[in-house]
Amino acid sequence: MQFEPRHPWEVTPKQAIAIQQQLRKEVITEDRFGELRRVAGVDAGLEQNNTITRAAVAVLGLPDLQLLDSAIARLPTSFPYVPGLLSFREVPAVLEAIEQLSTPPDLLLCDGQGIAHPRRFGIASHLGVLTGIPSIGVAKTRLIGVHEPVPDARGAWVPLWDQGEVIGAVLRTRRGVKPIYVSIGHCVSLETAIDYVMRCTTKYRLPETTRWAHRLASG
Repeated sequence: MQFEPRHPWEVTPKQAIAIQQQLRKEVITEDRFGELRRVAGVDAGLEQNNTITRAAVAVLGLPDLQLLDSAIARLPTSFPYVPGLLSFREVPAVLEAIEQLSTPPDLLLCDGQGIAHPRRFGIASHLGVLTGIPSIGVAKTRLIGVHEPVPDARGAWVPLWDQGEVIGAVLRTRRGVKPIYVSIGHCVSLETAIDYVMRCTTKYRLPETTRWAHRLASG
């Protein structure tokens, strides 16, 4: 599969923010998908003193979570580290990795934020809009927002709020571990996002999609 370029990647931070503000208008925050049989974990890391971005995509079957396909791509890092602009650093390599897959996944679980982002356009939303694949942000840490304490029970969650708006869910995937931050990426409602993150989570804090992709990206 090939994705048509929607915008340049070698831009200034100011230009990147303008691109986010334009593309966020295309984010769909309700369920728009058919049968979900292949779910992909997406992760990225840096190599060679941060000069190379390495992206990994691991595709698992639903509901058995067995690895079906995977791909790794490496590209020169062309954007600096700027909080809130992570996608401009990582997405080019992620897109190249997705293009290597034999069959496109039905759902993306991204290691990062969706709309739980200052401009409501984190990496999961960016990838979803550019690829047309439904996507979910699954982050280990909070970028913005406030929330109440999360009950210590598997599957318990509380809303993540910012400026009077629910931007995500703080989800306890297992007892006795820190919660994770789930947000809409594209074409998935928040309730559905929580449901599929839990379906992809077994005995660990992070979903198997993230664990597989991280293993590939870090290996």
